[in-house]
Amino acid sequence: MNKIKEFNNEINIENKKIILRSDFNVPIVDQNIKDKTRIDLSIPFIKELVARKAKVYLISHLGRPNSKIEKNLSLEPIFRYLKEKIKSNIYFYSEKINNETVNKTSFLKNSEVMLFENIRFNKGEIDNDEEFAKNLSNLGDIYINDAFSSSHRKQASIHKITEYLKSTYAGPLLMKEIKAINMILNNKKNPVTCIIGGAKISTKIGVILSLIQKVDNLIIVGAMANNFLKYKGNNIGNSLIEENTDKIIKEIYDMANLKNCQIITPIDFGVSKKINGNSIIKNEKNLKDDEIILDIGPKTIEKINNIIEKSKTVMWNGPAGYFENKNFLKGTISIARKISDRTIKDSLISIVGGGDTISAIQNNMSELNFTHLSTAGGAFLEYIEGKNLPGIEVLK
Repeated sequence: MNKIKEFNNEINIENKKIILRSDFNVPIVDQNIKDKTRIDLSIPFIKELVARKAKVYLISHLGRPNSKIEKNLSLEPIFRYLKEKIKSNIYFYSEKINNETVNKTSFLKNSEVMLFENIRFNKGEIDNDEEFAKNLSNLGDIYINDAFSSSHRKQASIHKITEYLKSTYAGPLLMKEIKAINMILNNKKNPVTCIIGGAKISTKIGVILSLIQKVDNLIIVGAMANNFLKYKGNNIGNSLIEENTDKIIKEIYDMANLKNCQIITPIDFGVSKKINGNSIIKNEKNLKDDEIILDIGPKTIEKINNIIEKSKTVMWNGPAGYFENKNFLKGTISIARKISDRTIKDSLISIVGGGDTISAIQNNMSELNFTHLSTAGGAFLEYIEGKNLPGIEVLK
């Protein structure tokens, strides 16, 4: 297996232009950053590049703007935050990237930083376009990918750009993720439990089918669980579901039976008639047609905790409920605390991943401990699945 080219202190970067692909995909509401974890983790390396007299060009995406400018997905709030944290000249480039961008940004001096507007505002990024990748590569002498969470995407700033720069490296955060996940996967102990949340099954079918072959228990939570509940004939009221998933779910259950993997879904819920309402505990028998499932209930929490108690390795990605409303945060926090307690007391091997998961438990971070806390979501799951991530492969 080819080794990943890792950036190190011996590489001379003084007076060099560094294109740093970072991960600033954080929740922003009304111009306010709700969770700064990913940005804070990136800042030490940016400061190191500044201290070593490089010219730093920061690239990141935010959300899924589909190649058009959306003001609510602008990186301006992140720019303001970086200005507070990095004691150097830092500029914001708000235009789209084209063949004129090199000249427009050539004023950058050593130890200065430029943050580019949301890279996904450029159509060429999503399309992994050759010409766009060339224009992007012309900005720098050295490319560093420090965004593990985006490395499962074949997009220009992750993938195609590496074809046009000789010096391409993996950054410290990316390497930390890979080493930590590899360590856990190579040392995992049975029984193994995986907890998966999120909304869509169709995007995670490959991961789920792969995990079923590797784990003893697969716990489905979040809006994704609604589809399993409906498949089994339960009333889910007015809850969020994904259409046409019966075939996928049957395939999942068939594989689970074949591989002797237990699939666990919620047996009671925190519900409300509106997402900003209060939580009422119901089960499928007394759920009304106009009620929405927004969290797991106390019996489900107890059931999950009992499984975690008997497990020796736990992997978790995706909150258990609509965590944006604190009334539906209880399930997620309960799972987090149980995994943390067992990690501390009983040396449980635990890996927790996903931006939403971290955002959901951020206020409890100081008291929680896991073997590894990953900021990545989709990339984290695909790497566990054993896929070759495009953004990692091009750095080998």
